[in-house]
Amino acid sequence: MSEFTTSLRASGASDAAEPGRAGMVALVGRANSGKSTLLNRFLGEKVSIVSPVAQTTRNLIRGILTEPRGQIVFLDTPGVHKAESDLGRIMNRIARKSVEGVDAVLLVLDTSTAPRIEDDGWMRRLAREPELPVIAALNKTDRPGSDAQPYRDLWVSIAGETAADRPAWRPVSALDGTGADALLETLWTLMPEGPLLFPEDVLTDFPRKLAVADAIREKYFEVLEQELPHSIAVWVEQIDETEGGGWDVSATVYVQRHSQKGIVIGNKGRLLRRVHRAASRDLSAIYERDVRVHLWVKVEKDWSRNYWLLKKLGYEG
Repeated sequence: MSEFTTSLRASGASDAAEPGRAGMVALVGRANSGKSTLLNRFLGEKVSIVSPVAQTTRNLIRGILTEPRGQIVFLDTPGVHKAESDLGRIMNRIARKSVEGVDAVLLVLDTSTAPRIEDDGWMRRLAREPELPVIAALNKTDRPGSDAQPYRDLWVSIAGETAADRPAWRPVSALDGTGADALLETLWTLMPEGPLLFPEDVLTDFPRKLAVADAIREKYFEVLEQELPHSIAVWVEQIDETEGGGWDVSATVYVQRHSQKGIVIGNKGRLLRRVHRAASRDLSAIYERDVRVHLWVKVEKDWSRNYWLLKKLGYEG
């Protein structure tokens, strides 16, 4: 059992009067398979940032679903990918460790594309633990040409014909919600009886500064080309409460090269203003208060290979 699941089991107490079901589910899969979108769908709230760009999620995020019947703690993980930096290696370690000590694994597969080496890797990892309940979410079924059969065939080729009934295969569209309720019902049946692991009013235990930083970073994913966002990191220096109960957020946007600084700021600062306006609007809606974001851009050469800066930014695997 990993450190975070052990401490969670040990510390979790409930306000619920009657015992129900409570457990942990790791959402795993390759980058951009739809894990964060599916988590937000289950919770009915935006807990994890999403974008069409792969490797958006960089850390482990717990999303907590509490209902009268109990609680499911979802562990949203970074997508496993070919790592080319310390950050990438940390992200992969976080993802692989997430399946230790959980009650079930939700393997999210992108059926709009053919299986890739990362899908193969996850199946081999899970096939080695036959006692661990695994659900395969066949995601993006709403897209034309989606095909789940290659994933079923890949599993059989790895685990053998006798393992064809594991995992349980569930078609779903995280984007429009098709199949999400049925998938969630399946997960509930796998949760053990026990007290809540978190107070019933907690939606996530992700640190606020990191959550705000992620929301700002998401805005850059929305407006920049595919590659540059991976060179961006955001550190929230401080969050000051204003007289009216709002927040003033001061944050630094790190880039790796001087040539990237001008791109991130934009002509006459237009892109920077666009990002801070969008982030302010999004954060105000999430936290239900007036949030004003103030951004500064700083060049930190090869920050994704700087152990101490990665630790400061919350990336620890």
